[in-house]
Amino acid sequence: MKIIAVIGAGTMGNGIAHTFAQSGFTVKLIDVSEKSLDSGMATIFTNLDRMVAKGTITEGDKFKTISNIITYTDLKDGVTGVDLVVEAATENVELKLNIFKQLNEICSHNTIFATNTSSISITQIGAVVAHPERVIGMHFMNPVPIMKLVEIIRGYNTSDEVTKIIMDLSEKLGKTPVEANDYPGFVANRILMPMINEAIETLYNKVAGVYEIDTVMKLGMGHPMGPLQLADFIGLDVCLAILNVMYDGFKNSKYAPCPLLVNMVRAGKLGVKSGEGFYDYGESKKAEKISKQFV
Repeated sequence: MKIIAVIGAGTMGNGIAHTFAQSGFTVKLIDVSEKSLDSGMATIFTNLDRMVAKGTITEGDKFKTISNIITYTDLKDGVTGVDLVVEAATENVELKLNIFKQLNEICSHNTIFATNTSSISITQIGAVVAHPERVIGMHFMNPVPIMKLVEIIRGYNTSDEVTKIIMDLSEKLGKTPVEANDYPGFVANRILMPMINEAIETLYNKVAGVYEIDTVMKLGMGHPMGPLQLADFIGLDVCLAILNVMYDGFKNSKYAPCPLLVNMVRAGKLGVKSGEGFYDYGESKKAEKISKQFV
């Protein structure tokens, strides 16, 4: 496996492209927006510069990584001749299904299709292609170049051969792959999202404030960041989408998103990406200033 296509140049897509390119793979990074591609490449440059400054890689490594990435706005041009496609588009079922229908028409039947979805059914995605045994979940964690875990999710029809190929490939990237079966939320988000949602409920019910909730979980439970800070980092819209997938999938009220989360997303308070969530990021990307509505 030598040539990888990554669909989506956003936070996860550019991180996945960076990781493959740094490991020596040729990467075809695809996005419908030239602006998104420019932004994604700028992020990769910035992250590589940080790694050079820390002594993790050399200047030569940086430029070799960049030279391994080619950008495309045309899906057909981008995925032609690749061994693996990793889809990292927005967490929207219809969008993803449409992408995989197109891939089914364009790619060779030997191409492996992976999706970076954090909650959407791999089996549902596999159902729209001719060879569902070659569809698998490859759920990277953010920030991709740093985080070691990759959740490898088998759909109902995913073959043992494809699972082994992707598990081995993840190890070549310096990651630790963990296999999971295809149920809403998989492992990571099935456990994480109810915790985040409960933290939002705790705030909503005025049990404690933003600072207090996050401090309890950091100092009392040893978490590197509090659940409200983490929700801001993930994106409140993404948290809501994942909870909705789980609620629809299980029909269990414990996965129902908190009304406060729903209202914040409706108001455009999405966390770091919008400049405000539970914290105000107007002056710093660090969670240092609590949003005025919670003070």
